[in-house]
Amino acid sequence: MYQPKRASHSEFVPIRNLRYHVRTWGQPRPGQAPLVMVHGWMDVAASYQFVVDAFARDHYVIAPDWRGYGLTELPGTDNYWFPDYLADLDFLLDHYAGDTQVDLVGHSMGGNIAMLYAGARPQRLRSLVNLEGFGMPATKAAQAPGRYAKWIDELKKFHRGELDLKDYDSAEGVAGRLMKTNRRLTQDKADWLAQHWAQRSEDGRWRILGDPAHKIVNASLFRVDEVLEIYKAIRCPLLAVEASDDSLGQWWQGRYTLAEYHERLKAVSDLRIARVDDAGHMLHHDQPAELARLIEDFLPPQ
Repeated sequence: MYQPKRASHSEFVPIRNLRYHVRTWGQPRPGQAPLVMVHGWMDVAASYQFVVDAFARDHYVIAPDWRGYGLTELPGTDNYWFPDYLADLDFLLDHYAGDTQVDLVGHSMGGNIAMLYAGARPQRLRSLVNLEGFGMPATKAAQAPGRYAKWIDELKKFHRGELDLKDYDSAEGVAGRLMKTNRRLTQDKADWLAQHWAQRSEDGRWRILGDPAHKIVNASLFRVDEVLEIYKAIRCPLLAVEASDDSLGQWWQGRYTLAEYHERLKAVSDLRIARVDDAGHMLHHDQPAELARLIEDFLPPQ
């Protein structure tokens, strides 16, 4: 099994009536900006271990499990809203950073959250790294009736147990699932991740640490005009990192392309785009050393 080179510390903090689980690496230092790393959909904070291990320098890293993921408490709701993630992040930064600016890294869903947060709270960020947080295809107002209907239908499926996540008879089964999803993931990393991505229940089954309610479609349409205004409000430098596998094209099959994403990014005043070769969407697992190098080269000097 993979052996971490930098040990993490696991703690729980009260955030908006939830018991939030936060993983940290290193120690805070006067004058040093914390490095905050937020995970994506159906992932956990521990997923950044390989990148943290690959850093050439020591950093104070703060990585929360989002509400309804990992060891963070479930909010007792049957669906999730993006504004809650932004508010959770703001409360977390109040707790860990106070008035100190942070460097923020987000992957996938976490990258989308980080982009929106950077526009809503530009004064809180020193720099921003977006790892494949592409956003969503543009929508039209005419889609609204059908979107609300789909949201209600999926809520009913959730309450009937039709959206429940598959469970496994062993941690090895979980590791196998991770490797099936990501062909580049090695056995040692999969075995290590399985211990954090899932948990053994009292009945002996291993269950994914993600609320199936996350699978429910968002009732609100994705408004590109709103997103562009938020991007325009970002004041810190942005590094947008993409994997060589065009996961965006694979997901949306022409309905949303990298070219469209790049066009949206032009709204950000200080932008750099980088690519990680031989990597898919989980590039923090596939090429952690290259990603660590890109992040450290981009971070402003302390």
